[in-house]
Amino acid sequence: MKIRKAEEKDIPRIDDLLSQVLEIHAAIRPDLFISGTKKYTDEELKEILNNEKTPVYAAVDENDRMIGYAFCVLNDYSGSNNMQPVKSLYIDDLCVDENARGLHVGRQLYDYVMKQAEEMGCHSVTLNVWEGNDSARTFYEKMGFGIQKTVMEKIIA
Repeated sequence: MKIRKAEEKDIPRIDDLLSQVLEIHAAIRPDLFISGTKKYTDEELKEILNNEKTPVYAAVDENDRMIGYAFCVLNDYSGSNNMQPVKSLYIDDLCVDENARGLHVGRQLYDYVMKQAEEMGCHSVTLNVWEGNDSARTFYEKMGFGIQKTVMEKIIA
C-alpha cells in the first residue's frame, strides 16, 4: 500500500467510498442524511482535487486501486482579527473501504496526514465526529485526538 494525492482518475472510486461513509451517517442521523445520495458531484470533486487548499490523500493497493482516502482542508488564520496567526489542517472525511478495514489503512492515512500538516507548518489537525459513530471516535481517540469543543443541538421540527 502507498499513499499519494488523489487524482481525477480516482473519482469513481471516491464516489464508492463516499457512499460507504454516507450510509454510516444516514444510519446514525436519518433526519439529516439521505441514504443513496451523493455528497459531491463529479465536477465538485474535480474542483476539490485541483485546489491546493483542499488536498485529498489516497491510500492505494498494489494495483493503484484506492482503498481509503482523507479529504482535508487547509485553514490559515493569519489574517484573522481575533485568532493567533496559525494554520490548521481539518480532516473533513477519512474513509477506509469496508473490505480493507483491519489492515491499518486508517492508521497509515492518519500518519500521512499528520506528516503533511507538519510540513505545511500547521499548528493543529482537527476533525468532527458525529455522535453515534463510535468506531470513528474510538479510532481518533487512539490516535491522540481530544475534544476541542462541543457542538450541541436541539431538534425543533
